[in-house]
Amino acid sequence: MSVRTARPSRSDLVADAALALLAERGMRGLTHRAVDEAAGLPQGSTSNLARTRQALLELAVRRLADREARVLALDEMPDPGAGPGPLADALALATHRALTGHRALTLARYELALEARRRPELRAFFDATGARFRDQLAALVSGLGSTDPARHTLSLIAWGDGLMFSCVAGSFGAEVPSLEEVRTGLRELLEGMLGG
Repeated sequence: MSVRTARPSRSDLVADAALALLAERGMRGLTHRAVDEAAGLPQGSTSNLARTRQALLELAVRRLADREARVLALDEMPDPGAGPGPLADALALATHRALTGHRALTLARYELALEARRRPELRAFFDATGARFRDQLAALVSGLGSTDPARHTLSLIAWGDGLMFSCVAGSFGAEVPSLEEVRTGLRELLEGMLGG
């Protein structure tokens, strides 16, 4: 008996092609026509779905958030009662996944983040989609007994983003730390925040 997998919607197909183009060619390579070609769709298909560049960028950001939620496994984060070790383990696994099997997706996120810096209308949309992870992480850090959950959440995200940027687009682009190295870094950071 064969398992039938659902075909992606046209919207997902267009958004996935847009994300792939962002990772491969950068923001300049993202055009409606290029997305049609990359997605294997008839000319004009992307324009029918996302008439403006802003609409296309919002579609890409929405899809990015959905795909990154699966990579980061937000629904698998541990209960804070288990202590900082399990959280460090889960965050290390999520970060390592982004660095290894999902490098292009991570690179597309940085392209979109830079574009959002230049477009206030995209900035609000980008920040709102990213709040899902940030808010969940803040709740976990708070549950671990953080004395300053907002600051500690920022530090954790900045550490993870800095590591991913350095290894995907920065000066450590040819190197990927091992899962154990990422785990050790996160444990040290969490222990420093929470007092051991």
